[in-house]
Amino acid sequence: MKRAMTPDFETVARFMEAQIPYNRHLGLKVVRLEAGFCRMELPFRREFIGDPWRPALHGGVLSALIDTCGGAAVWTEIDDEDRASTVDLRVDYLRPGPLKDLACEARVVRIGNRVGVTDMALFAIDQPEVIVAAGKGVYNIRRATPDG
Repeated sequence: MKRAMTPDFETVARFMEAQIPYNRHLGLKVVRLEAGFCRMELPFRREFIGDPWRPALHGGVLSALIDTCGGAAVWTEIDDEDRASTVDLRVDYLRPGPLKDLACEARVVRIGNRVGVTDMALFAIDQPEVIVAAGKGVYNIRRATPDG
């Protein structure tokens, strides 16, 4: 019989920000979590610049924010004891990464027993209408119980 558990959003946020060393190094912050949705923000740092001539942020920083935000959105739809990991990530870089504080919003498209799918949009906090990068993430879900 499947357990009907509500994920603890505070635990998910704390895990994403503090327990994953790379996220902590980047300074990712979870600013909103609800069922099927996550918003994360990343404060600008000069170390994130990947193209000093343009200048623009490094694509790896953008994709890390997109991937982490998508994964967090999936975690809002699974039990606390379950686990999720990235299987596939597509990032479309639509514009150069601005030297600004960034935000990413992820929405769950589908949650199955073993796979979760999300859509993500990344933008500068002061220009939410201008999408810098868009993502699609597929996440493996490992259920804590076999009847999950």
